[in-house]
Amino acid sequence: MHVTIPFKNLMLVAACIAQLFLFAGRRVGAGQETAAAVGESRFEVSIVPFLKKHCAACHSGEEAEAGIAFDRYTVSASVQTKYDLWEKVARLIRDRQMPPPEQPQPTPDELIAVDAAIKVELATFDCTTEQHPGRVTLRRLNKAEYNNTIRDLIGLDLKLADDFPSDDVGNGFDNIGDVLSLPPVLLEKYLIAAQSVADQAFADPQARARVLVHTAATDGDRIAVARRNVREFAERAYRRPITEDEQARLFDIMKFAYEQDSSMDEIFRTVVAAVLSNPHFLFRVERDADSDDEDGIRELDGYEVASRLSYFLWSSMPDEILFELARSGNLTQSEVIVAQAKRMLADPRSTALVDNFAGQWLQLRDVSRLMPDPELFPDFDGELRSAMRRETELFFESMIREDRSVLEFLNADFTFVNERLARHYGIPGVRGAEFQQVALKADRRGVLTHAGILMLTSNPTRTSPVKRGKWILDNILAEPPPPPPANVPELEENAETLGSLREQMEQHRSNPACSVCHLKMDAIGFGLENFDAIGACRDRDGRFDIDASGELPGGQEFGGAVELMEILVQEKKTEFCRCLAGKMLTYALGRGLSSYDRCTINDVVQNLAENEYRFEALITAIVTSDPFTMRESK
Repeated sequence: MHVTIPFKNLMLVAACIAQLFLFAGRRVGAGQETAAAVGESRFEVSIVPFLKKHCAACHSGEEAEAGIAFDRYTVSASVQTKYDLWEKVARLIRDRQMPPPEQPQPTPDELIAVDAAIKVELATFDCTTEQHPGRVTLRRLNKAEYNNTIRDLIGLDLKLADDFPSDDVGNGFDNIGDVLSLPPVLLEKYLIAAQSVADQAFADPQARARVLVHTAATDGDRIAVARRNVREFAERAYRRPITEDEQARLFDIMKFAYEQDSSMDEIFRTVVAAVLSNPHFLFRVERDADSDDEDGIRELDGYEVASRLSYFLWSSMPDEILFELARSGNLTQSEVIVAQAKRMLADPRSTALVDNFAGQWLQLRDVSRLMPDPELFPDFDGELRSAMRRETELFFESMIREDRSVLEFLNADFTFVNERLARHYGIPGVRGAEFQQVALKADRRGVLTHAGILMLTSNPTRTSPVKRGKWILDNILAEPPPPPPANVPELEENAETLGSLREQMEQHRSNPACSVCHLKMDAIGFGLENFDAIGACRDRDGRFDIDASGELPGGQEFGGAVELMEILVQEKKTEFCRCLAGKMLTYALGRGLSSYDRCTINDVVQNLAENEYRFEALITAIVTSDPFTMRESK
């Protein structure tokens, strides 16, 4: 008797089979040689034939499509060396985006077998056999970190770095060590800024007292006190104890200034400027592993952990509590790190996560630069644009302060508005410029329906389902589509004569080179079509009725934004959590992630699931992870 099983159920069966294979593999216990033999057999029996039959025509040889040549992958170990690629392969096969629709399609049995085999290959990597915490490149302070560090060191919010050159961005963030170069113009700016800080610090009584903490009772325990003040200021600025050689150099500077008949304040201004020009202030320096450290890996000391915590959560230097815990040696203990992370999240300085993490992950910084077509959107103004950005910032801040579930990024039924934004949303009863928490109307859920995000992912004259879909795939699901093929024309602006936007996109997708990627991207984007290019609700686009329904690869159907968000929460929450964890880990470490970091990502996602997806669980899992608390020599 032949039984037809729905494709969605086949995927569930595949997942179960994968787990059975994985369990069986763990039970074998016959050593690495046996495991390797099983892996090779599985790869050769289940994966290689599928690739030859359904993929090799386009993905082999020197001219392989998208540069992916499967004929290079002949052994099981290749899956581990190209983990991200094989995750993507599994996803495209599972979503039936590959092979392309115009090509012969695999049977359900073939799909089950290859999906299960790839999952097992990806899962067989044993994170306990090798330890690779990674290595962060020597990092200079970026503009935000420099401003905040001067503020917390001196007590003056001078914002001198606003005049520095823009920081380069890598892996989506501007705190990545590999791209934070030091051009000559910036070095000159550092020297000018150091002198300016020194001058303004000694012109302000409170700032002066933060430098000259200790005072001498008589002109005679004065030299000793001066040396103590210089040493303690330098240690706070360098964020660690200074060496005897460093002390000697600073005292030589003091002596030289004294010999020039400088006043006491002039002497200290000279020293402060010297400290703030030193690479150990301008850069976050971590010691490499010693030759006797096992596998070239060392645990960070308390001062290094303190700096990692403070620049991750505050974009600034450690406070006195962190310094004291570092001095005591307790800040290397996981439970102490967790307690400090929770304390720091509750501190107002954690708004730096909103400004610098959310501002780049959700691209909120770009909202301030957007200008929709004034003829098509005459009611749009700077006040509304500012309110759009502030809405999402306050929402993110509530995630931190209230330790909410990160899934509410997708399906929250509340937001923050002032009168101007409430009027834009059609929410009654809000008066004044102050923001307040309100319940969303039934047609909006989560940050993806915030007006700022919707405007960010639109064109100046119209919505763009492609941009919206791509933005979600990039920033919410970590499934970025490949670049578009060359010489594919874009849609014409205001081309209503060609039909509705949906009809135009269907014509665009008729190009086989476009259809595979657009299938998923466009479906997600059209789910947000009930919102115009500035995020206002609408039922019509010009003379056409809006159709916000769609179907995702795999068969999930939705009738608009709210149903789409629920699909993302119910069916894609693991993908979203992995994406968020990856973004946050990248930001926390200041480096791009490697294949070994997937072990940490797995742990973070598991910790989220075990703790009701609370924001705090995301942070504590990261700050206690090996990549955050250890350093690899290369």
